[in-house]
Amino acid sequence: MRHGDHTRTRCTGSHPAGTAGVVYDREWAADARTSLRCAGVLLALLLFIDWAAGTLTWWRGALWVGIALLLFLVLFPVRVSAGTGWLATRRLLRPRRVRTDLLIAVRPLDGVAQRLVLRDALGDRVEIDPEVLLRNPDLWHLLDEGARVSEAAGTLLCGTTALHRLARRVDRETALGVFRASGME
Repeated sequence: MRHGDHTRTRCTGSHPAGTAGVVYDREWAADARTSLRCAGVLLALLLFIDWAAGTLTWWRGALWVGIALLLFLVLFPVRVSAGTGWLATRRLLRPRRVRTDLLIAVRPLDGVAQRLVLRDALGDRVEIDPEVLLRNPDLWHLLDEGARVSEAAGTLLCGTTALHRLARRVDRETALGVFRASGME
């Protein structure tokens, strides 16, 4: 039996709520439109070629629509957002979120497309493209702020080198952008 004077304890590692001070990837909408355009152009070309050859049927048209939809899904960009103490990504269906002030690991994944994998103490994991952070200094600032808190608290055990390397790259790109804008290139 519960009494009225019992209080519920809240886990200190819960995700911060609210959208005040949320920063989004500024180029996400343009990237999403580009992926839609690419899929649309492919669909139009496939339908036109099939129609010109005289072999267009309803099932072939459905196949071309399926291929164009698959291309759209592959090219659709991840939406990245951040706030004080957290960073989130959202694909078409599934959002993922990590606490940047509770990071335990940051690992770069090299390959065809570079990725940065962030893990927090709550077991959450986010994969982002470092180029998003280069294009959006506000996102980088919030991630860097949280990572510094994690590093100072001693929870960030793996990946400080990768973060420092990325910080130097962001600083270099920002400085080059300033020089280009001022005509001092």
